[in-house]
Amino acid sequence: MSFKKITEQESNYSNLEHMTALELIKSINNEDKTVAFAVEKALPQISSVIERAALLLKQEGRIFYIGAGTSGRLGVVDASECPPTFGVSHELVQGLIAGGDTAIRKAVENAEDDIIQGWLDLQQKKITSKDIVIGIAASGTTPYVIHALKKCNNNQITTACITCNPDSPLALEAQFPIEINVGPEFVTGSSRMKAGTAQKMTLNMISTATMVLLGKIKGNRMVDMQLSNDKLVERAIQMLVDTANIPHIEAKKLISKYGNVRKALESLK
Repeated sequence: MSFKKITEQESNYSNLEHMTALELIKSINNEDKTVAFAVEKALPQISSVIERAALLLKQEGRIFYIGAGTSGRLGVVDASECPPTFGVSHELVQGLIAGGDTAIRKAVENAEDDIIQGWLDLQQKKITSKDIVIGIAASGTTPYVIHALKKCNNNQITTACITCNPDSPLALEAQFPIEINVGPEFVTGSSRMKAGTAQKMTLNMISTATMVLLGKIKGNRMVDMQLSNDKLVERAIQMLVDTANIPHIEAKKLISKYGNVRKALESLK
């Protein structure tokens, strides 16, 4: 059976230019409502990736997201939020994008078509068999990502992917594929929309659940978060008030002393 890109199929809507603003966003919202249900169907695949990632990270491994365009940017965003949220090092979860950091803000011509650079980018990070590489590509056909995963497979490195085209070349290459069929986009082929939303939801699950399995959450609290601004300091103080049942002034002193919710809680034992 030949591979067909669902992400490139004709939109269910037409004559968009004749719609009012409200009609446009109602239609977009209706499409967006279907995304969570599409992700739900892929939960078994997602959980397999999380279990593997957690196992590798417990053995000093790392997570690498690799993608191009919107997919690459989403990976970079998720990776960059792990240190402040979970108090982990910037090396533990890393995002690589075709074209390098420049491509985060501005498209780099032909970067996604390079079949060599993905593996070179991973080698610069001293990739090893302890790590897991998660390729992100809505189309499932991005050469930069596919060939990076192929080289990983050849070097006994765990590979996974997030794609919105089932049975795509990327899904077939990954050891742990995550395939989320969100259907045609509101604007034909604009995979930054539903496909991008599905990828973001999936990345949220992967990073959050993995960190929970690594013990970075206590109860439902971000006890290892970095206290990098006044809002987060106040959140940390309130965590202590709520969990340890102590006065605000005492909690404030403990946070000021330890600079970390977990350490402050442990000092009370």
